[in-house]
Amino acid sequence: MSKKLSSILLMLISSATAFAADQQLMLPAVDVTAKRMDDAFNGSVDNARLNAADTSALLANQPGISLYQGGGVSSLPAIRGLNDDRIKILVDGAELTSACGNHMNPPLSYISPVSVASISVLAGITPVSMGGDSIAGTIAVSSPKPAFSTGDSLLYQGSFSTYYRSNNNGLSSAIGASIASQNLSLGFTGTIDRANSYQDGHGNKVRSTQFDRRTQTFTLGAVGEDQQFTLKVGHQDIPYQGYVNQYMDMVGNQSNFVNANYARQFAWGDLDTRIYWQEVSHEMGFFSSEKTGVMPMKTRGQDYGYAIKASIPFAQLHTLRVGNEFHRNKLDDYWPPVAGSMMMGPLTFININDGRRDRFGIYAEVESRWNQQWSSLLGLRDDYVRSDAGDVHGYALTGMMSAADIAAANVFNASNHAKSDNHIDLTATAKYEPDPTYSLEFGYARKTRSPSLYERYSWGRGTMAMMMMGWFGDANGYVGNLDLKPEVANTISTTLSWHAADKQDWEVKLTPYYTYVQDYIGVNRIGTFHPRMSMSDTKALLQFDNQDAQFYGVDMSWKHGVWSNAQFGQGRVYGSLGWVKAERVSDGADLYHIMPLNLRMTMEHKVNAWTNALDFQLVERKSNVDDQRFELKTAGYALMNLRTSYQWEKARLDIGVTNLLDKFYYLPLGGVNYANWKAEGAVGQMASVAGMGRSLNVGLTLKF
Repeated sequence: MSKKLSSILLMLISSATAFAADQQLMLPAVDVTAKRMDDAFNGSVDNARLNAADTSALLANQPGISLYQGGGVSSLPAIRGLNDDRIKILVDGAELTSACGNHMNPPLSYISPVSVASISVLAGITPVSMGGDSIAGTIAVSSPKPAFSTGDSLLYQGSFSTYYRSNNNGLSSAIGASIASQNLSLGFTGTIDRANSYQDGHGNKVRSTQFDRRTQTFTLGAVGEDQQFTLKVGHQDIPYQGYVNQYMDMVGNQSNFVNANYARQFAWGDLDTRIYWQEVSHEMGFFSSEKTGVMPMKTRGQDYGYAIKASIPFAQLHTLRVGNEFHRNKLDDYWPPVAGSMMMGPLTFININDGRRDRFGIYAEVESRWNQQWSSLLGLRDDYVRSDAGDVHGYALTGMMSAADIAAANVFNASNHAKSDNHIDLTATAKYEPDPTYSLEFGYARKTRSPSLYERYSWGRGTMAMMMMGWFGDANGYVGNLDLKPEVANTISTTLSWHAADKQDWEVKLTPYYTYVQDYIGVNRIGTFHPRMSMSDTKALLQFDNQDAQFYGVDMSWKHGVWSNAQFGQGRVYGSLGWVKAERVSDGADLYHIMPLNLRMTMEHKVNAWTNALDFQLVERKSNVDDQRFELKTAGYALMNLRTSYQWEKARLDIGVTNLLDKFYYLPLGGVNYANWKAEGAVGQMASVAGMGRSLNVGLTLKF
C-alpha cells in the first residue's frame, strides 16, 4: 500500500480510538422496507458453503436468481434474466466493478462464502436508497460486524472452518480471531479456497475449472455514545482460475481494499457514512496443460467512493431517507506484445486507455405506515454519470495483418470519447394487509443504467481482438459502441402472500412481474469467424447496440410445516419456482442466457441437534435461445442432493452428497466448453458445459 494510503489509515484509526473512549452504545439496525426475496426457508447457508467456494452459490435457492457459469469462484448472478452490470452489487456497502474484459473478477469473487454474515436480494422494484445506475435489483453482501465485550474483561473470540469436496478435490478453509474491550475491537479473518478441475456425471474431466484464492482481512471497530466506527482493510490474491468457456484463463488477480463506516444516532434520526477504495491488478493468460497458449492481457482497475445517508422519522407515520453517493471506476486494459509473434507485436495493444466512469447520485424516499392495513414507499433519485477514455492503438501502426485494428483505432481516436448521462429513477410501492394471513404488495419502478467502460470503449475490429472481449462464455467476439444510450427499465410487479398468522407454519408467495427496457444493450451481428481456423464451428462477431426488450415471468416460493412434536422433532417442506421469458421487442427474438423453468424443493427434518434434508432440482429443457450468438439448446434434467448436519454447542459437522445419482447434464447458462474442444483437437462443434457429477462434501466449523 502507498504511503498516502498508510497515512489515511493511521488517521482513521486515531480518530476511532479517540471517540471510542466514550461509553459504549450499540446502534440499532436501520431497516429498509422493500420486497426482499425470502431466504427464511430456502435452505441453509451452511449447506451452500459446504457445496461451493463461490459466494454466488449462496443465492442459488432464491426464486428469480440464476448464475452464469464462470470460474470456480466467479459466477455472474442474474435477476429475472438481467445479469451482471445491470445488478448493483454491494460488498460491505462498497460498489465494485469487474476489471476484466471477460469479467473474471466480478464483485462477489472478492469475498469467500465462509466470510459472509448476511446476503440479501432486492429484485426489480428496488428502493431508490438501495439502487442507482442499475435496472435489475440489488445484491448486498456483508461480512460479520465487530463484537464488543459487555463487561470489564476483554472478549476473546475465534473460529475455524474447513470444507472438503471430493469431486474436484476442493478445499475451503477459514480462520478468524478477535479481541475486544467494551469500546474497541480488533479482528482478523483469513480464507483459502482451492480446487482441481471437476468431473461430470460420466466421469470425464471438465477442463480449465480449477482455481486458487486467498483472502486476508483486518477489522477495527470502535463504539462510543450513540456512534460506531468500523474500518476494514484487506488483501486478496487469486494466483489462477480456469475458465472452461473462455479463450483464456486468469493467471493472477491481486487486490487491496479499505472500507470505513461511521454511524451515529441523533435526536432527529440516524446518520450513516461510508468511504471505500479498492485497487485491482489482473492478468489473463495460460497456466496449465488443460488450456495452452501464449498471450498476456493485463488490467489495472480502481473503485472508490462514498455514501452518506440519513433516516429521519416524522409525524409518527413516516420515515424520510435522504442520501448522496459518489462512485468512480478507473480502468487501464492493455495487452503486452509477444516476443517473436508477427500478429501480437511489436507494440502493446491498448484496449482501454485511462478509462474513467464517475457517478454522482442523490435521492429521497418516504416510507409511510398509514394504518394497520396500508403502508407505502415513494422515492425519487437523480444520478449523473460521466465516462471518458484516452486514445488507443493496436499491436502495430502499419501492416496488413493489423489493418482492421489500425482502421478501427483511427476512427475511435477521431471520435469524442466523453459521454454524460442523467438518470431519473422512481419507485412507488404499496402494501395491503387486510388480515394476519394475507397480504398484497404492488408497485412500479423506473430504473436507469449507463453503459460500462467495456460496452462503450472496447474498440478492436480485428477478429482476434474481438475474441478477447466478452463475459458471456459463448466464444463469440465483441466490440463496444461509443453511441450507446443508457438502459431505462420500467417494471411493474405484484406479490401475493398467503401465510399462517405467525408466518412460521406455512407460507406461499407468488410474484408475477413485467419489465420493459428501453435501449436495452443487446448486440448486432457484424460478421462471423471460425475459431482456431476450424471450419467445423462458426462463431459470431457482435457489436453492442441499443434495442428495446421485454422481460416477464413469475417467481414463487413456499414452505409448510408437516409435523412438530417432541419425539420426532420437526419436519417441513419448502421450495421455489422461477420462470422468465425475455425477448427483443422489434422481432420477438429470444435474448441470451435466460434460465428455463426451474423448480427447487427440499424435505427437511430436524430433531435435537440433527438436521437432515433431501433437495431436488428440476430444470426444463432450454429451447428459447439467442440465434445471433449461436446459443446452444440444452436438455432438461433433475438432480437430487442429500445432506445432514449435527450442531454441538461450539461445533458443527456437515456432510452432504450433491448430484446423488451422478446425473450427466448440461448447464443451461454454462456457455460453450471451449477448453475441452480445443484440447481434443478443435474437431466438430463446441458442446455446452456439463455440470458437476456426484461429490461427497464434508465440513467442520469450530467456535471458541
